[in-house]
Amino acid sequence: MNDTMEMLDSKMDKTKAVLKEDLNTVRAGRANPALLDRILVEYYGTPTPLKNISNISAPDPRTLQIVPFDPKSLHDVEKAINLANLGINPSNDGQCIRLIIPQVTEERRKELTKTVRKMGEEAKIAVRNLRREANEALKKAEKSGELTEDDLKSDMDEVQKKTDACMKDIDAIIEHKEKEIMEV
Repeated sequence: MNDTMEMLDSKMDKTKAVLKEDLNTVRAGRANPALLDRILVEYYGTPTPLKNISNISAPDPRTLQIVPFDPKSLHDVEKAINLANLGINPSNDGQCIRLIIPQVTEERRKELTKTVRKMGEEAKIAVRNLRREANEALKKAEKSGELTEDDLKSDMDEVQKKTDACMKDIDAIIEHKEKEIMEV
């Protein structure tokens, strides 16, 4: 049953990591290079992640600066950013691309918080599914005689404790991101 618990722990950790990664792509009004993590640039005929072919920095809180390693790819990078539909127009000065992150309106902040909550709820659903899978595995083990009824109950209680702890962690992650979004 240790295998089931270890698998549950690792999958819950992965769920939290994916949630954090997804939340990094939500624009909170502050320049964050993670906003560009999902952008793919057509580089010599191959879709390549932007961060693999350029240096991305935040020289100030409202600006992202992208300097491609290959200056010839500057227009391809600009095109990929436009296609990504970030709501930010890139400015190309021939050597680098600058993205000026606009101030987020109050209405947009509220929309972003709703989006963040939805992402959190999706993560919680994933955790509940993991709990269900773990409980089913434990019940199978009990039916096959690997577990006693008492062990089944205590293991299922342990699964529930892990689930509750993971849910608390997800709530904390969401709350932190909401604060970041609502910060002016």
